[in-house]
Amino acid sequence: MEQNKENMMVAALENGSVIDHIPTDKLFTVAQLLQLRDCKEEVVIANNLKSNVMNKKGLLKISGKFFNEEEISQLAVICPNIRLTVIKDYKVVEKREVLLPDTLTNIVKCANPVCITNNEPMKTVFYRKDKDTLKCRYCGKEQKLKDIKLK
Repeated sequence: MEQNKENMMVAALENGSVIDHIPTDKLFTVAQLLQLRDCKEEVVIANNLKSNVMNKKGLLKISGKFFNEEEISQLAVICPNIRLTVIKDYKVVEKREVLLPDTLTNIVKCANPVCITNNEPMKTVFYRKDKDTLKCRYCGKEQKLKDIKLK
Protein backbone atom coordinates (compact mmCIF):
# COMPACT_ATOMS: atom_id res chain seq x y z
CA MET A 1 0.00 0.00 0.00
CA GLU A 2 2.82 2.44 0.83
CA GLN A 3 4.48 1.91 -2.55
CA ASN A 4 1.18 2.69 -4.31
CA LYS A 5 0.94 5.99 -2.39
CA GLU A 6 4.43 6.97 -3.54
CA ASN A 7 3.60 6.29 -7.20
CA MET A 8 0.22 8.11 -7.22
CA MET A 9 1.45 11.68 -7.42
CA VAL A 10 -1.48 12.81 -9.59
CA ALA A 11 -4.88 11.50 -10.58
CA ALA A 12 -5.13 8.69 -13.12
CA LEU A 13 -5.49 9.72 -16.75
CA GLU A 14 -8.85 8.85 -18.34
CA ASN A 15 -7.83 9.49 -21.97
CA GLY A 16 -4.55 10.82 -23.27
CA SER A 17 -0.84 10.18 -23.42
CA VAL A 18 2.04 9.82 -21.01
CA ILE A 19 5.59 10.55 -22.12
CA ASP A 20 8.01 8.93 -19.69
CA HIS A 21 11.78 8.58 -19.32
CA ILE A 22 12.45 12.10 -20.57
CA PRO A 23 15.98 13.24 -19.66
CA THR A 24 15.58 15.99 -17.07
CA ASP A 25 17.54 18.48 -19.18
CA LYS A 26 15.13 17.91 -22.12
CA LEU A 27 11.79 18.04 -20.30
CA PHE A 28 11.03 21.70 -20.92
CA THR A 29 12.28 21.49 -24.51
CA VAL A 30 9.71 18.73 -25.08
CA ALA A 31 7.01 20.78 -23.32
CA GLN A 32 7.82 23.75 -25.57
CA LEU A 33 7.83 21.59 -28.72
CA LEU A 34 4.37 20.29 -27.81
CA GLN A 35 3.18 23.84 -27.05
CA LEU A 36 1.86 22.74 -23.69
CA ARG A 37 1.67 26.33 -22.47
CA ASP A 38 -1.32 26.77 -24.81
CA CYS A 39 -2.94 23.41 -24.04
CA LYS A 40 -6.50 23.69 -22.71
CA GLU A 41 -6.55 20.12 -21.37
CA GLU A 42 -5.03 18.93 -18.10
CA VAL A 43 -1.25 18.66 -18.26
CA VAL A 44 1.08 17.27 -15.62
CA ILE A 45 4.77 18.11 -15.85
CA ALA A 46 6.99 16.25 -13.41
CA ASN A 47 10.75 16.54 -13.23
CA ASN A 48 13.57 14.95 -11.24
CA LEU A 49 11.53 11.84 -10.48
CA LYS A 50 13.42 8.80 -9.25
CA SER A 51 14.20 6.28 -11.97
CA ASN A 52 15.84 2.88 -11.81
CA VAL A 53 16.86 3.21 -15.47
CA MET A 54 18.23 6.77 -15.63
CA ASN A 55 18.67 7.94 -12.02
CA LYS A 56 16.32 10.95 -12.52
CA LYS A 57 13.73 11.54 -15.21
CA GLY A 58 10.98 13.80 -16.44
CA LEU A 59 7.38 12.84 -17.23
CA LEU A 60 4.47 14.47 -19.05
CA LYS A 61 0.80 13.48 -18.77
CA ILE A 62 -1.42 15.13 -21.33
CA SER A 63 -5.17 14.62 -21.17
CA GLY A 64 -6.93 14.21 -24.51
CA LYS A 65 -3.69 14.16 -26.56
CA PHE A 66 -2.87 11.36 -28.97
CA PHE A 67 0.27 11.71 -31.08
CA ASN A 68 0.56 11.19 -34.82
CA GLU A 69 3.71 9.71 -36.41
CA GLU A 70 5.15 13.14 -37.34
CA GLU A 71 4.87 14.33 -33.74
CA ILE A 72 6.45 11.10 -32.50
CA SER A 73 9.34 11.58 -34.95
CA GLN A 74 9.86 15.12 -33.65
CA LEU A 75 9.97 13.77 -30.10
CA ALA A 76 12.49 11.13 -31.20
CA VAL A 77 14.80 13.83 -32.59
CA ILE A 78 14.69 15.80 -29.33
CA CYS A 79 15.12 12.80 -27.04
CA PRO A 80 15.27 9.30 -28.46
CA ASN A 81 14.36 6.35 -26.23
CA ILE A 82 11.53 8.02 -24.35
CA ARG A 83 8.46 5.90 -23.63
CA LEU A 84 5.00 6.78 -24.89
CA THR A 85 1.90 5.31 -23.26
CA VAL A 86 -1.59 5.78 -24.68
CA ILE A 87 -4.48 5.65 -22.20
CA LYS A 88 -8.16 5.15 -23.09
CA ASP A 89 -10.87 4.75 -20.47
CA TYR A 90 -8.20 4.58 -17.74
CA LYS A 91 -6.55 1.57 -19.45
CA VAL A 92 -3.18 1.33 -21.19
CA VAL A 93 -3.92 0.54 -24.85
CA GLU A 94 -0.42 1.09 -26.22
CA LYS A 95 3.04 1.36 -24.75
CA ARG A 96 6.11 1.90 -26.90
CA GLU A 97 9.65 3.13 -26.88
CA VAL A 98 10.07 6.12 -29.18
CA LEU A 99 13.03 5.48 -31.44
CA LEU A 100 14.60 7.68 -34.09
CA PRO A 101 13.26 6.48 -37.46
CA ASP A 102 15.58 5.60 -40.34
CA THR A 103 14.14 8.43 -42.46
CA LEU A 104 12.80 11.81 -41.33
CA THR A 105 10.70 13.73 -43.86
CA ASN A 106 10.01 17.43 -43.29
CA ILE A 107 10.95 17.24 -39.60
CA VAL A 108 14.52 18.60 -39.56
CA LYS A 109 15.93 21.78 -41.12
CA CYS A 110 19.20 21.38 -43.01
CA ALA A 111 22.11 23.35 -41.51
CA ASN A 112 23.68 23.88 -44.93
CA PRO A 113 22.55 27.35 -46.10
CA VAL A 114 23.06 26.44 -49.77
CA CYS A 115 21.09 23.17 -49.55
CA ILE A 116 18.24 23.13 -52.05
CA THR A 117 15.77 22.57 -49.18
CA ASN A 118 16.69 26.00 -47.79
CA ASN A 119 16.28 27.73 -51.15
CA GLU A 120 13.33 25.99 -52.81
CA PRO A 121 9.86 25.14 -51.48
CA MET A 122 10.43 21.44 -50.85
CA LYS A 123 10.41 18.95 -48.01
CA THR A 124 13.60 17.98 -46.25
CA VAL A 125 14.63 14.34 -46.07
CA PHE A 126 17.20 13.07 -43.60
CA TYR A 127 18.56 9.58 -43.12
CA ARG A 128 19.76 8.26 -39.79
CA LYS A 129 23.46 7.58 -40.14
CA ASP A 130 23.94 6.35 -36.57
CA LYS A 131 22.35 6.93 -33.17
CA ASP A 132 23.65 10.54 -32.99
CA THR A 133 23.85 11.65 -36.63
CA LEU A 134 21.47 12.48 -39.47
CA LYS A 135 22.46 13.03 -43.11
CA CYS A 136 20.62 15.28 -45.60
CA ARG A 137 19.43 13.41 -48.67
CA TYR A 138 20.06 16.38 -50.96
CA CYS A 139 23.39 17.93 -49.97
CA GLY A 140 24.91 15.19 -47.81
CA LYS A 141 25.41 17.48 -44.81
CA GLU A 142 25.69 15.48 -41.62
CA GLN A 143 24.24 16.89 -38.41
CA LYS A 144 24.51 15.71 -34.83
CA LEU A 145 21.19 15.33 -33.03
CA LYS A 146 22.29 17.81 -30.37
CA ASP A 147 22.64 20.50 -33.08
CA ILE A 148 19.41 19.77 -34.98
CA LYS A 149 16.81 22.46 -35.61
CA LEU A 150 13.26 21.31 -36.27
CA LYS A 151 11.36 22.73 -39.27
